[in-house]
This record gives sequence, structure tokens and C-alpha cells, in this order.
Amino acid sequence: MGSGFSSIFSDNNDKAPASSSLQCLGDLPENFLAMVLEHFDPPEICHLALVNRAFYQASCADLLWESKLPENYGVLIKKLLMLHEDDSSFRCLRKKDIYSRLCYPIRISNGTKEVWNEKKRGGICMLVSWKGMKITGIHDRRYWTHVSTLQSRFHTIAYLKQIWWLEVEGDIDFDFPPGNYSLYFRLYLGKVSPRQIQHGSFNNDQVHGWAINPVCFRFWVSNGEHAMSKHFLNEQGKWICYHVGDFLVDRDCNYESTKIKFSMTQIDCTHQKGGLSLDSVLICPRGINTCHLV
Repeated sequence: MGSGFSSIFSDNNDKAPASSSLQCLGDLPENFLAMVLEHFDPPEICHLALVNRAFYQASCADLLWESKLPENYGVLIKKLLMLHEDDSSFRCLRKKDIYSRLCYPIRISNGTKEVWNEKKRGGICMLVSWKGMKITGIHDRRYWTHVSTLQSRFHTIAYLKQIWWLEVEGDIDFDFPPGNYSLYFRLYLGKVSPRQIQHGSFNNDQVHGWAINPVCFRFWVSNGEHAMSKHFLNEQGKWICYHVGDFLVDRDCNYESTKIKFSMTQIDCTHQKGGLSLDSVLICPRGINTCHLV
């Protein structure tokens, strides 16, 4: 993107100085500049708005930001921002303002889910806290305990001491915009530190039983898609997003809500396993680097 934009500022003969090129761009119609800016990511658009007044005005155009918003943003702002198209407060918002507000994490489902629009490339992401899942034995302190930590966006994780029967289930019913999505379980082998250090000291005294059989991850989508993956948990001391699979939200669904059921199981009563931290389930547009999301 950046190299393509820099070529606009100079002609093929490199005769025109940059200042005159900038002046020429400033004379272009706002709609034309907005069409040029459509080819850039939102953070790049915000930087280009500093070039001059013409670029700033073009960077605020509704036509530009509507192309960056999720296709069903009308449904999302109604459910997430509690705004209706008939409200005066909604009519006063520019599309740029709507995009910005959707990029801030919004808690739903009694605080057990967090939804936001990924600001760089766009696309709705969701985190489901362990508190929004059904976990076998979660209320029995012989098996599970809760740990407060800044390493989770929910500031708490579920820590498995030991158990024979590992079973975690959850479900989602949400208006995802059309697109391809990936689903991950975010896990940490060991007991996390309350400090906000991703790769610092950790306690692995209770880690055992994960090298014998893999953990099975599954999900089912209301459109009929399903996926399963199996992973041995053997990397200690760091958060890992275990990829379960990908699914498609089709435009032909007329923006109906997407229902997803997911699970994580390791059911083998021949041995115990323990020393596992469970944070959340992540759903995000396919291809996004998960390290920048959680």
C-alpha cells in the first residue's frame, strides 16, 4: 500500500518536486481522493489525513468508511451500541465514528463475551470467557480453581489442578457479517502468573498427563459446517491459540444470526491430567494473526 501511494507523489520523470505534487493532490475533488483512500487500511487512512486539509476532508467521507464497515453494521450498532437508525444520536454519527466505536471491545452476555471490529483490516472478532462455558467439575475446588491475572482480557482464567474427565462446552448465537472465520481455544500449559508478562516465570509443578493422548477440539455451525482437530499439549509456559477449524458465513443467509457450538474434551479415565490454564475461545476473520488480538 505504502509503495503504491508514494508513486502518486512523483511522475515518471521525477521532475516535479514533492511539494508541487502535494499541491496538485490537494486540488483534486474530495470524492476522488476518497476513492483513492479506499485502497488503504483504516490506520493508514488516519495517517494520510494529516497530509493536508483536502486529505483530511476526504478521510472523513461516509462513502469511504462505509466500504470499511461490516456489511451488517446496521444490525451490529443496534445490538452492540444500542443505537437505532431512527435515533437522532445515530443520525449525527459519521460512518467514521461508527467504525471507531465498533473497534472498541464491547461486553455482552453478562460480561462473558467480548466483541470488537479488528481496526486494521476490518472484521468482527469475539472472545468467549471460560465463565461463559459449561465445564465439568468447575465448582469443585479439588479439580478447578480461578486465578486472577492481567494475562487475560477478562482478568481471570480457570486453572485445572487435576481431573480424569476433561470436558468443556460452549455456544454462541451472534450476527456475524458474511466472511470466513477461524475458531481457536486459548490455553496455557502451567499456572499463569498474575503479572502481565506473557513469557515470564510460571508454575509447572502440576502439569501432567497431556503427552499420553491428544485433546480433541470440535465445533458445529448452524449452516451445517463442522470441524474437529486434535492436539497434544506439550508447550509449557506460553499462551497458545489452538486452531479448531474454519467456517463460512454466507451472504445468502440474509444476515441471520450464526449459531455455533464448540467443545474441548480429553476423556480417558486411565490417567489423570492437570496443570492447564483455560482463558477463552476466540473467533476471528480467517488469516488474522491471533497474537495481536488477545
